[in-house]
Amino acid sequence: MAGICSRREADQLIAAGIVKINGKTITEMGYKVLPGDEVNYGGETLRPEKKVYLLLNKPKDFITTSRDPHNRRTVMNLVGNACKEQIFPVGRLDRQTTGLLLFTNDGDLARRLTHPSSEIKKLYNVTLSKPILARELKEIEKGIPLDDGLTRADKAVYVGNGEDKKHVGIEIHSGKNRVVRRMFEYFGYRVVKLDRVIFAGLNKKDIPRGK
Repeated sequence: MAGICSRREADQLIAAGIVKINGKTITEMGYKVLPGDEVNYGGETLRPEKKVYLLLNKPKDFITTSRDPHNRRTVMNLVGNACKEQIFPVGRLDRQTTGLLLFTNDGDLARRLTHPSSEIKKLYNVTLSKPILARELKEIEKGIPLDDGLTRADKAVYVGNGEDKKHVGIEIHSGKNRVVRRMFEYFGYRVVKLDRVIFAGLNKKDIPRGK
């Protein structure tokens, strides 16, 4: 919470004997810090960071990760100067998917928003390689068998007046990997564009792409 390290890295710092609580060196993993305790690291008393919540309208060709071993562009390149706090993306958008991505340093909120039991709703605009049949949209709503089990959308409809049957809006709460693309691939459609417009009640209205 003070932006010093990850939980895993904190274990290493504690094991090294360089963390003190109320003046006493702590080496016990999972020691409970109580309100009013003074935590000291490297000679400095730590203060929790203020909570930060940031929305990005993600462009294509950026990977949703904090670090990439292959040195590809990540979403952190776009938000690196947004605040001094150590923030991280909540959930993932694949490299070619655009749209709303939330960043925060609030770990409790991030866990709630990404845990399957929360059933957080997401709305996507989808452009397909060819027109899709109305009955196939109904099947997506009823549920289709994917490799990782039966998966359904809360809603799958043509966008606007339905004249362009390659343009679909889909609302889901599943957190499965690449689930929207795989739903349409099941029927033989390739997703040309995928844009997340709503996540957990948040929207990207008035946020330009890449900002």
